[in-house]
Amino acid sequence: MTVESLHRYLRDLEASDAFSGVVRVTVGEDERFAGAYGFASRSWGVRNTLDTRFDTASITKLFTAVATLQQVDRGAFGLDTPVIGFLGLEGTAIAPEVTVRHLLTHTSGIGDDADEEAGESYEAIWRTRPNYSVVETADFLPGFIHRPPNFAPGQGCRYNNCGYALLGLMVERATGRPYRDVVRDAVFAPAGMADSDFLRMDRVHERLAEGADPILGDTGSTVGWKRNIYSYPPIGSPDGGAHVTAADLDRFLRAVRQGRLLSAASTAAFLAPQVAYRVRDGWTQHFGFGPWFRIDDGGALVFLEKEGINAGVSGLIRHYQGRDLTVVILSNLEEGAWEPVNAVHEMVIAGAFA
Repeated sequence: MTVESLHRYLRDLEASDAFSGVVRVTVGEDERFAGAYGFASRSWGVRNTLDTRFDTASITKLFTAVATLQQVDRGAFGLDTPVIGFLGLEGTAIAPEVTVRHLLTHTSGIGDDADEEAGESYEAIWRTRPNYSVVETADFLPGFIHRPPNFAPGQGCRYNNCGYALLGLMVERATGRPYRDVVRDAVFAPAGMADSDFLRMDRVHERLAEGADPILGDTGSTVGWKRNIYSYPPIGSPDGGAHVTAADLDRFLRAVRQGRLLSAASTAAFLAPQVAYRVRDGWTQHFGFGPWFRIDDGGALVFLEKEGINAGVSGLIRHYQGRDLTVVILSNLEEGAWEPVNAVHEMVIAGAFA
């Protein structure tokens, strides 16, 4: 596939309701591809543009990881600081040995509010609990602090959302400020992310993509659309839900890589794999301090990535370090990002953006 045919391919996905969003590819600071597809508002027929802001779901964990490492840099706590003692959460099911390092790398073993690896649905949480009741970081605590652990700290690896809620609380305790304000001032602003913010779903905002997924009929065709307004809390939190443009997300990773947000030691740690997670066919997935890493069987790093998925939301940022190439895909469909990223990956490997 060529760069020219990628646009046609994405238009075909758009026409079949399989993609709505933005795709952007850069090499260094040079934009090699950028396109917007589908509708930011299906109700009003407003199309997505390159300036549209998208919910990032779990990509937000990257911002939380940087905010956490900034506190490590300033000496507020360390990577091996016990979390429960620091937060005063004794008497919960969370082991006192759990550290900041465990939470960053998904090796804490703590129970999650929805164990998605075990097939639990995050969206299902809000069938019995009003999503509008979870606004502040501490509001997440009742949903997981008494759930039994999956393993002892450091004795396994299992993707965990609520570990990042605890990291957000660590940042709040260390700074004396709300998590979102810290990220706005210490991450978004110095990275030049002028279009990024935490936006409430029950407020009106400019240039915001509304998340929606198709309702399929008996034949598999789309018979309607379901909005995601009851599928998660009304505003982003440390584990997900910040809103960004594709260009801003690219700016964020560049700012990290250039050492503009963290110390040299923390920058190197953020950009390095930390623990092996699972073995794939021909490669291994490692978790780091926020991103995950694809390592081939020869030990070479293929790319680092962070993806996010929720009802009406999917996206990722992927960086091929050897090529200095970054891919950002943001979609307001739950399944929107995955076909495009596979196509773009094949193009990267083939040298189409060189």
